Amino acid sequence: MEPSFFERAWDVVRQVPPGRVASYGQVALVMGAPRCARQVGYAMHASPGVAGGVPCHRVVFADGSLCRGFAFGGPGEQRRMLEDEGVAFLPDGRVDLGMSGWEV
Repeated sequence: MEPSFFERAWDVVRQVPPGRVASYGQVALVMGAPRCARQVGYAMHASPGVAGGVPCHRVVFADGSLCRGFAFGGPGEQRRMLEDEGVAFLPDGRVDLGMSGWEV
């Protein structure tokens, strides 16, 4: 049986190393579905999370912005998780993709 879209997205995100981030669009591109960034977002929302081996906190918007709201247990939690891994941030709160972006 072929893996689902969500499972394929989770497999890509599992490859993003600590201290690096990927955009939703980048994940979609790597999995061979370049116009499916929004669906990657749905997959991250439905993921089993870090405890399930999917470091979905490492996926950010194309401009380095973080997920809004309580997706990771409260506002600021995604940033805290990324900072703990050494991810660099710009003064405006976005991830510095030049320093911390995942190079496939």
